[in-house]
Amino acid sequence: MLSENDYPIFLGSEIEQPKPEDAFFHVLPIPYEETVSYGGGTGKGPAAILEASWQLETFDNFSSPSELGIYTRSPVNVSGPPEQVMENIANATREILEAGKMPVGIGGEHSVTWGVIKGYLDAGIQDFGVVQIDAHADLRDRYEGEKHSHASVMRLVVEAGVPLYQLGIRAYCEEEMQARKQYGVRHLDAHELVPNNVQSIELPEDFPSKVFFTLDVDGIDPSVFPSTGTPVPGGLGWYQTLNLFESVARQRQIIGVDLLEFAPIEGFHAYDFAAAQLLYKLMGIIQRNRAVKQG
Repeated sequence: MLSENDYPIFLGSEIEQPKPEDAFFHVLPIPYEETVSYGGGTGKGPAAILEASWQLETFDNFSSPSELGIYTRSPVNVSGPPEQVMENIANATREILEAGKMPVGIGGEHSVTWGVIKGYLDAGIQDFGVVQIDAHADLRDRYEGEKHSHASVMRLVVEAGVPLYQLGIRAYCEEEMQARKQYGVRHLDAHELVPNNVQSIELPEDFPSKVFFTLDVDGIDPSVFPSTGTPVPGGLGWYQTLNLFESVARQRQIIGVDLLEFAPIEGFHAYDFAAAQLLYKLMGIIQRNRAVKQG
């Protein structure tokens, strides 16, 4: 099944596209690719993930996240200058939130997360934090002269006063180290997580009770996801990533997620499927922890 813009809907081989009001998860494709600085292809990521999701089972080995309803929205208009694109993303995110639903963003380069976070702020949601899995800190003031860069997105988040906790980082510059100190960014980097096989974390007591989780696929080791523009060795494993996410979901209320920087490799469908499965696994973790908190 296709959306009105000829995009495949998430899990479209197994489920009908529900009415927006009947779905908890609202999948938002954001095929933006403008500031990538090494390999390209992230603009094709959303369509590849949605198409590959047709090969998923509705049961994720623990539950069926689709039972909460998954509505695939039309892709965000990503034409125009970066400021306008961010506004378009923010407006789409705000609409989802004002309908009482959960945004599930699919990028696109990581710069789009600022548009998503701006949507939360525009919707009047203030008391929340961001947890980030990534290879890169993304805390530069600007990169190659651009403020709305994939390398600067988390700087915009912390400048807006949103607390940030970083996981799996293993590539950053001195400017970003200083930004961590300046903005009080807490972190557990890859050299702490990976050699020690850390499977769960404890967020600081003063970290907000609501969390938006942003997952750059390059945070996962390139042996799992070579399909990204800026791969860095020494990343998280598949189950480690899921377990870290679940440890956050147990402690806090997840209010949204996005999956970024997936750049499909032609002819290698395993990576497309892995990205689709990863996104669905995150939905399953959210579903089960939501049931526990409500029950």
